[in-house]
Amino acid sequence: MTMKHLLLSCTVLASGLMAAPAFAKTTAEEAALLDSDKLTCMGAERAANADGSIPAFAGKWDGAWPGAPKSGYDPGPYAAEKPLFTITEQNVEQYAAKLTEGQKALLKRYPKNFRMPVYQSHRDFRYPEWVCDIAKKNATTAEVVSNGLGITGTMGATPFPFPKAGIEAQWNMQYPHRAWTEEATQDQAVVYGNGSKTFGRVYYRILSPWNDPKHHGSNQDKINSYFNVLTLLPERDKGSITLGWTPNDNSIDRQAYFYSPGTRRVRQAPEFGFDTPQGAGGLRTVDDDRLFNGSPERYDWKLVGKQELYIPFNTYKMNDPALKYNDMLTPNSLNPDIMRYELHRVWVLEATVKKGYRHVYAKRRFYLDEDTWHAVWVDNYDSRGQLWRASMVNYFWSAAIQGYQAGIALYHDLTADAYFADRMVNESKAGWKLNAGDLTPDMFAPDAAQRSGH
Repeated sequence: MTMKHLLLSCTVLASGLMAAPAFAKTTAEEAALLDSDKLTCMGAERAANADGSIPAFAGKWDGAWPGAPKSGYDPGPYAAEKPLFTITEQNVEQYAAKLTEGQKALLKRYPKNFRMPVYQSHRDFRYPEWVCDIAKKNATTAEVVSNGLGITGTMGATPFPFPKAGIEAQWNMQYPHRAWTEEATQDQAVVYGNGSKTFGRVYYRILSPWNDPKHHGSNQDKINSYFNVLTLLPERDKGSITLGWTPNDNSIDRQAYFYSPGTRRVRQAPEFGFDTPQGAGGLRTVDDDRLFNGSPERYDWKLVGKQELYIPFNTYKMNDPALKYNDMLTPNSLNPDIMRYELHRVWVLEATVKKGYRHVYAKRRFYLDEDTWHAVWVDNYDSRGQLWRASMVNYFWSAAIQGYQAGIALYHDLTADAYFADRMVNESKAGWKLNAGDLTPDMFAPDAAQRSGH
């Protein structure tokens, strides 16, 4: 099989949730290409693009970069770089082929406040050997089960480095390599078109045994991850807690519980998930977290293929604790001076609501970074086919997890003329506590909420 044929096989147009999924298994020939001179262990092309604007995969660092501190904020290895150019409403057509419809809409709608500073692209970090070993194993063992609602035979890294269908790419998006414990006090804000702001704050914890390098299970385990979110602001909601766990197979319902400080009672939250509004202003849904999470059951999934795209990446600067929210949260857009975009190859994944199902987003078009499988951008459309919301997650390399960490997430609502900024840690000072290993499943049980409330 030639490289050309391999890449063509990876971009087959296919619908995801079929009645009885039966996808072509990864061949031994394909699997042998992982971590070779042609492909990385995640299945990304090592080669540069035609003009070199996307460099060849270097993978020269697998932990901290030279000079990085052992703790605390660091501006990253590219802090001295200046933008190569900036995309604005005036030159958008020049770069239109490498922009999403959402990016183009934001540039045209907010010509004074939304712009995209483009920097040199970098592919300098590689995953540790244990992650690559698991990714290579997953390539030949991972399978879609329960009519697309779950996967099995995989753990700890990308399940399908050679996705043959949209549902497989969807599971890559949900299960990339990431932190196995995550803890932080995060600030949230809704910024309206007139510049007014509404703030929120949460203390959240996530435990993902699936990503623990010492975990010896697989996706046959019942639980993929646990979550516990304590609301600190606004004052009217202070002390409320949402916690629960997410299954590996969504034919089993996600379990979620809600603690109310007013009643001091814990109740089950069966409707938690899908398009339930979440966060200040209700400008995002529960399944908008990291652009998509939870059961894929309401959508047909189509793997469109690859393209070159300007995406937010290596975004260290916006996490600087010296930055104040009033300076960051400018009208219509996070302050463009702290943004960073790079040209990357991305997988394009499209989700369309299935017949007989409903969701506030009738269509979603996701863009997944080729090197990591993280979803970095999504354009969401309403039931009329109109572009409604454009959202992004800003990723940066974390030495603590030897992988890419999700930083600030931005959810732009073009109808409301507002945006929601999530996962900010600048004024909480502590930042993210990652892979600390001090979280246990009992911290996420319903009685844990009761104990916390008292």
